[in-house]
Amino acid sequence: MLFLGSWRQIPPIWHVFVVATIMITVAVPASATAQVSGHDEVTFSKDIAPILQRSCQKCHRPDALAPMSLIDYDEVRPWARAIKNRTGLRDQPGVMPPWYIEKDIGIQRFKDDPSLTDEEIAKIATWVDNGAPRGDPAGMPAPIAFIDVDEWEIGEPDLIVSSPSVTVEGEAPDWWGSIGESPSGLTEDRYVAALEFKEVTESRTGPGRDTVGGLFVVHHSSLGIIDPTAEENDVTSRFGRWPVHEVGRIADFFNPEAGKLVKAGSNLTFDSVHLHANGSDTRAHLKVGFKFHPRGYEPTLKTEHMFFGNGVDLDIEALDSDQTMEAYFTLPEHAKISIFEPHMHAPGVRMCLEAIWGHSVQTLNCAGYDHSWVRVYTYEDDAAPLLPKGTTLRITGYFNNSPSNPNVPDPRNWSGGGHRSVDQMFINLMRGVYLTDEQFSEALTQRREVLKFTDGDTVIGCPLCGAEEEPADTAGGQQ
Repeated sequence: MLFLGSWRQIPPIWHVFVVATIMITVAVPASATAQVSGHDEVTFSKDIAPILQRSCQKCHRPDALAPMSLIDYDEVRPWARAIKNRTGLRDQPGVMPPWYIEKDIGIQRFKDDPSLTDEEIAKIATWVDNGAPRGDPAGMPAPIAFIDVDEWEIGEPDLIVSSPSVTVEGEAPDWWGSIGESPSGLTEDRYVAALEFKEVTESRTGPGRDTVGGLFVVHHSSLGIIDPTAEENDVTSRFGRWPVHEVGRIADFFNPEAGKLVKAGSNLTFDSVHLHANGSDTRAHLKVGFKFHPRGYEPTLKTEHMFFGNGVDLDIEALDSDQTMEAYFTLPEHAKISIFEPHMHAPGVRMCLEAIWGHSVQTLNCAGYDHSWVRVYTYEDDAAPLLPKGTTLRITGYFNNSPSNPNVPDPRNWSGGGHRSVDQMFINLMRGVYLTDEQFSEALTQRREVLKFTDGDTVIGCPLCGAEEEPADTAGGQQ
């Protein structure tokens, strides 16, 4: 959960974080305000503290990213009403914890999911409405030991590479471009098992703020790793396709059978960098931490970055809260999708991902979108979409360019594709692996066994799981 301070000091891109704390009332679904069934009083010690421990305290603790600590009752009590409002937003921009997957449609099993259940949201609402009672302090759960904010989720990296530094003036306009290269220092080829970005603030002058918006100046940055052995004109091979750093992004763990190769003598390049002001003159850089597979490791699958969308032909009208756009991608091979990652800009508020196979159309997921806190959704292994060759993937983007979207500084402006926050992007930074016929057949068998399927059963994300025997040629789903 995150609640910010002075509105006037906060750039428009960060306004969404403060909306609920300054509103007198917030439109909260009725179920969120419903009283919890049962006769036991909802108290902080017994009911609320465990929720905060699991879903909030990773950020809301001393010396962490969030602007206030939510560890003990005296710290939490002043924020009780704001906590109710923000958790009640569910999948809408501004919800805390920041997780926007809609829970009434599509796949619901993800790794590192901090979201609250309907029952937990109702408990918080009941607790607040009843005066936020402390309860018996002896009933408090044991404190959780978190890693320091400077430590790495992937564990101690085998290699850390820093980007060139950038300086962003406190009131500067958005900037997009390349900030240069950094040598990897690798003297041997290595396969990457996990990768993590950290933005490091070197200095800050001017009126500082203890908020995420006041900490960061890099909204996102692409990462290329230059293969010194690749042909100059072979752009894909030369730079590779690697995860994109985005504010709010967690660590990336690749499929253990599909480590990504970094060649000896490679350089890291930081292109397509989007910088934004935070109200204070700030100098910062990115650190990229790599965790390697053991020497001698050889992948059996290849990580595929299946990015698709529309970053150019975008037409978002002024003062319109309900606009949509679609983009399509047909799988050239059987695939297992591991990552759903919507990427939009300030007017973007929602994205849906569908899989079209023959006459079957399945909505894999819909997620709200918040330009100020981007999320990556990593499927649990036995819930990840398992899609046959020829499946058409469709994303639908929803845009709100109106005064009701606090991320948009001036909704009177038309906007098209571009690299500023007020311009448009509409991309699914999807990741997965492609599978041979044999590998796909084996994956289907494993999925059926895990799910205890019988013929005719269906599941979202696996259109052939219920088939007695998948077709020999599955391309296009027209058999």
